[in-house]
Amino acid sequence: MTALTGTRPLVPETARHKLSGFYDEWVPETLPPVVDLFDVERLQLTEAEEPRLSSSDEVARDRVWEEAVHANPGLFDGPVVACAELQRTGSRVLSLSWVRVTYRHYALRRVPGATALPSLFVNVVQPTDAGRVLVARMSSSTAAPGRWQLPGGSVEPPQKGERLEESALAGQAARELAEELGLEVGAEALRLWAVTRGENGSVGLTYLAPTCPEPTLRGAFAAAAAAERAQGREPELDEIAMVSSPQELACLSGPHADYLEPIVRRFAHSR
Repeated sequence: MTALTGTRPLVPETARHKLSGFYDEWVPETLPPVVDLFDVERLQLTEAEEPRLSSSDEVARDRVWEEAVHANPGLFDGPVVACAELQRTGSRVLSLSWVRVTYRHYALRRVPGATALPSLFVNVVQPTDAGRVLVARMSSSTAAPGRWQLPGGSVEPPQKGERLEESALAGQAARELAEELGLEVGAEALRLWAVTRGENGSVGLTYLAPTCPEPTLRGAFAAAAAAERAQGREPELDEIAMVSSPQELACLSGPHADYLEPIVRRFAHSR
């Protein structure tokens, strides 16, 4: 699990809901996961080697993965970035050590005695000009059906031998906005706004986008979803909502990503 050393979490929060999915271990509703939220402006990124597995853990990982794919053929073993370590190195500066893995790696979460590295993902706070935040619900075809979260996704690694740059992370966040919401926002317009550490130690890099009128957001989302369906594909998101407080967020039925309530709370307090 990642460790943040040298300081205590700035704003520890708890999330209310969590959905079982292949990439996320289930946590009972009676024991909500604790989510740490860190104020940060800059990341220092360093590549590390994937820890070596014992032969028994490797076999067990592959067996669990194949069982998961059999149950959900939509799963794919694509390349992703995991987090090896998270440390503070200065005021509002975090050092993040990252590792190249594939989605198969996270099957280790279901192998007794084995340890999987925490996942790394980007997401975006998209405000409206009325001071609300866009949240989105995952469609039934995804690994987390019905879960409310921010637009975003897992971090993809650079080409072999290349470094992972902070600008590339912002670019991936901008791409998620384009693919999921139909919003074309340049990476340079996104600002690293917070880092969260939640269930399984998973680390989220949250970017703040420029404000946008709500009708524009709804129109772009509807057009993007229609374009996906016209290609015979199910959109990754099936609904969006605008919220201005944790209380409004709690009114959305269904599971919520563990980081969502702390992020919405921080945005409401920052207004």
